[in-house]
Amino acid sequence: MDITVVGEGAVLAAPDILRLHAGVEVRRASAADSFTAVRAAAARLAEALAREGIAAQDVRTVELSLGPEYEVYPRVAAYRAVQGVEVIVRDLSRADHVIDTVAGVGEEARLNGLAFEVSDPSGVLREARTRAFRDAAAKAAQYAELAGRPLGRVVSVSEDVRGGGPQPLAMAAAAETGASISPGRQSLTVTVRLGYDFG
Repeated sequence: MDITVVGEGAVLAAPDILRLHAGVEVRRASAADSFTAVRAAAARLAEALAREGIAAQDVRTVELSLGPEYEVYPRVAAYRAVQGVEVIVRDLSRADHVIDTVAGVGEEARLNGLAFEVSDPSGVLREARTRAFRDAAAKAAQYAELAGRPLGRVVSVSEDVRGGGPQPLAMAAAAETGASISPGRQSLTVTVRLGYDFG
């Protein structure tokens, strides 16, 4: 193996699902009261999401905590309880409505962030691989030409895949629907390392 080159291929794709991180949080004078209250609030949240058509398998508990908050140690001011969930929203046209539903659960409701993603990136990655391979092959051909030697066969291939941050999209679609959030586009990048023999 006499030439090793690296090629990169990036493709922008429109995300089609939303992962919403939400939950409920309460503070009460006793640990038992706090835990009871947060479980009741979590049940209201689950019921509200179910009414909005979110399937049970698309709601996953990701946090459950209970602990004291101190006024001045060791004096306990209150007990804080939190139950957090990750909600998968598969219809992005309803994303705003689902977020409003979470907020409408009551003063216990918390919104802790969101992430958009492409549910099936296989087709996008296929195109990114093609671009990365062509990029690497072009570089190898150039190096062989500069070296004055014919390019031989590929003897090794390795790749690295990464997802980039969201890219902004024109807000026209969001403006037309009255949506306050936009998924933008996600960059999926493949980096390929090719090893060639000289011919």
